Amino acid sequence: MTQMGGEGVNWIGQSAFTGEKHIFQNLGDGTYYHSGLLAIRQSVAAKINITYKILYNDAIAMTGGQPVEGTLTAGQISRQIHAEGVRPIHIVTDEPEKYGNHADFAPGVTIHHRRELDDIQRKLRDSPGVSAVIYDQTCASEKRRRRKKNQFPDPPKRAFINDLVCEACGDCSTASNCVSIIPQETELGRKRAIDQSGCNKDYSCVDGFCPSFVTVHGGSVKKGSPVNPDQLMDQIPLPALPPMDDGYDIMITGIGGTGIVTIGQIMVMAAHLEGKGASVLDFTGFAQKGGSVISYLRLAKTARDLKAVRIGTGAADFLLGCDMVVAGSREALRTLQKGKSSVILNSQKNQTAQFVLNRDADIHDGLISHNISHMIGEDQLDRVDAARMATALMGDSIATNMFLFGYGWQKGRIPLSLAAILRAIQLNGVAIKSNIQSFNWGRIAAADMALVEQALPHPVKGDATLTILDDIVAYRAEYLTDYQDEALARRYRDRVEKIRLLEKKLDIQNDDLSRAVARNYFRLLAVKDEYEVARLYTNGEFERKIRRQFDGDFKIRFHMAPPLLSRKDRKGHLRKREFGGWMFRALKILARMRGLRGTIFDIFGRTAERRMERKLICDYEYLLNEFEKTLTREKIFTAIALASIPSEIRGFGHVKEESFKISTKKSIALLQDYHSRDKHMVTAQ
Repeated sequence: MTQMGGEGVNWIGQSAFTGEKHIFQNLGDGTYYHSGLLAIRQSVAAKINITYKILYNDAIAMTGGQPVEGTLTAGQISRQIHAEGVRPIHIVTDEPEKYGNHADFAPGVTIHHRRELDDIQRKLRDSPGVSAVIYDQTCASEKRRRRKKNQFPDPPKRAFINDLVCEACGDCSTASNCVSIIPQETELGRKRAIDQSGCNKDYSCVDGFCPSFVTVHGGSVKKGSPVNPDQLMDQIPLPALPPMDDGYDIMITGIGGTGIVTIGQIMVMAAHLEGKGASVLDFTGFAQKGGSVISYLRLAKTARDLKAVRIGTGAADFLLGCDMVVAGSREALRTLQKGKSSVILNSQKNQTAQFVLNRDADIHDGLISHNISHMIGEDQLDRVDAARMATALMGDSIATNMFLFGYGWQKGRIPLSLAAILRAIQLNGVAIKSNIQSFNWGRIAAADMALVEQALPHPVKGDATLTILDDIVAYRAEYLTDYQDEALARRYRDRVEKIRLLEKKLDIQNDDLSRAVARNYFRLLAVKDEYEVARLYTNGEFERKIRRQFDGDFKIRFHMAPPLLSRKDRKGHLRKREFGGWMFRALKILARMRGLRGTIFDIFGRTAERRMERKLICDYEYLLNEFEKTLTREKIFTAIALASIPSEIRGFGHVKEESFKISTKKSIALLQDYHSRDKHMVTAQ
């Protein structure tokens, strides 16, 4: 930790007492203008080895997008630090072409596309003295703000993931570090999808080594037509509002950029219109979009009755949980008390930034809900599938929080009149009609959920996961028939059936091993080679999904790295290329050629990746044979873990190769444990 403007100077003292020879130090342009240049000057004077990464994003985006005080350009910064003795200096940007002949920069400055950042950092890591990278790219949060005000270009291009092809390897998250890549649960496992409402159009996710990415050029994201609730409102009675003799405290928790602060402002304005006292304190953290937000709203009969603006421990009367993770945080739980507090919770699972770092990260929604219920009692917790209903009814997920607001008011948890709330929404002046409709749909859901379910324009399916073994096997056998032929499907069914009979023979009370084999043996047989990727793009399902999500006149471009057409980068990895609409026709031809798979005419089958995949099938079948010979009840849990190893081998090309290496080490350890149990049994006897 160091003070603002002291970034990097702590390394001056530390560097002499560590084996580390060099460090990188981030420095925002706002901090640089403020006093960061002094830290750079001190580092040069101390002759330490450090690279300053100056983040030139032209706004203080983490605290609300305020303009940076100062008018220095990237070129002027380069000349300034060059005069201080910084060498070398590199400019990294997503638009290198905008600089032209870059005459404004200091001598020796080089300009690079951001995809070269890793190579540059590897070189600077071994460079003595003080060096710098000026990273010139407007912050994603600031881009969104300006686009809302039509002050920033909004390119007619969007990224889309074909989940049929996706392997859930997580390389797209690694390449982009973006929280708009979200999990999508399917019968064939967790896949990835792009939250189009949160996408900042950075497109770096497309660089992930995966053929599932396409870009949609032109058109627009399709939004459903809002369903008008007016004809149902006459059936909805007005609720009894809670008393507020001693004041009334409301906690609002959610995600930045989704309207949490706005709901608090609307409540405060409604209280003001009624002549009541009100205060709101917003904690927005370091991220205005995607970070946790907590609003403390305090209401009283008069302003003089209000004391502290923060809600004390166990003092909240009502918590409106627009996001369950934030609602289950320590700060939110601190304000709850059994016998006093009540909670309305959005049951949708919104992934956190941990999902970017861990491809298998999951939100333990059951535990969060249990913790809240433990604090207030189950009868005071109301779980609402608000995101599903609001999106279906209003055509946009942004309506979710206003829907919850209406739900909470109809349940009698908010001591403000309907007239004052509606007037406050009007005074807010943004999407007035849509917000009022969302609020009213929330009221209807609270009063009679059946009316909402009947009004949904189409059923919105949740996680599609089969649970019965016969269904799991039948689904995958049908898939394998389409993938190759009936012979492959029969081979699959026979193997699973042998394991099922083995479990019965050993009198094992569940079929967990059979399920693991059914899912993982299928993964190995249905490998996504060139023929299968082509089939999954051209069997009609991909086109239907594109049409469901996009409207208008648009074109599709594919982003792939065909081994016969792509060059390799410095690391020896194939480079992805962009292909136009003609690729779709080529894929149709390739899909029809899948009968060549495994024959002497299969030119793709000779690659190292395909040979590895064939070996994995042989090894897995050998493992199943081993189970048939040596499995005992004592070994069942280790056997399940071994049978599930293929679920960890994901991705394409070098990504799959790396996951194969990691899973092989795990497999060896599990095999040793499996066979060691034979020795333990002999010793015991």
